[in-house]
Amino acid sequence: MDNEVIDILKKTKAILADDHFVGTSGRHFATYINKDALYPHTGETSRIGELFATKYKNEDIDVVIGPALGGIILSTWVAYHLSKMKSIDILGIYTEKNAEKNQIFTRGYDQLIKNKKVLVVEDLTTTGGSVAKVVKSVKQVGGEVAGVCVMVNRDPKIVTNEAVGAPFSSLATLEIPSYTADECPLCKKNKPINTTVGHGKKFLEEKARQDK
Repeated sequence: MDNEVIDILKKTKAILADDHFVGTSGRHFATYINKDALYPHTGETSRIGELFATKYKNEDIDVVIGPALGGIILSTWVAYHLSKMKSIDILGIYTEKNAEKNQIFTRGYDQLIKNKKVLVVEDLTTTGGSVAKVVKSVKQVGGEVAGVCVMVNRDPKIVTNEAVGAPFSSLATLEIPSYTADECPLCKKNKPINTTVGHGKKFLEEKARQDK
């Protein structure tokens, strides 16, 4: 499974290397997994969803949840394949980021969670912060988190059961060293930040405001 996931990401040119990227967490790294390159390929994305579903086909799952935006696509595909495998209707929904950057339920989705067993899915983790916020929101509305699974765990030393607050696993692991802006060796070498993918553009805009 690990190799297949990485092969799919390579096939869709989603793995970018030898550059300077900034992630959602604000951390910097030299290798970036661009999930936006994967999602236009529906066959490959469906297969990723099937791999998630296969991993949890023997678990009691009522609802699959992913954090917006990429998690919307994943949760739908995982719920679709789980529903087929188990011959029951498993829902696929998502959380959205609010002004405080928490992952919350809107659109009445919280009503679909209470007393349900939930699988939380995400494409990538560096710190596990996004899925931890989803787990917290699920618990707040009365759902039970059966598991958290990500497509690729970029830092298995940091992202653990304890970090996300629920049983955690991944389809694949691709260790990518990450750094704060202050400790980033790429910044110290003045390597330009990629502003095409990731959050590099936002990072530079925020830095420019702070420097004024």
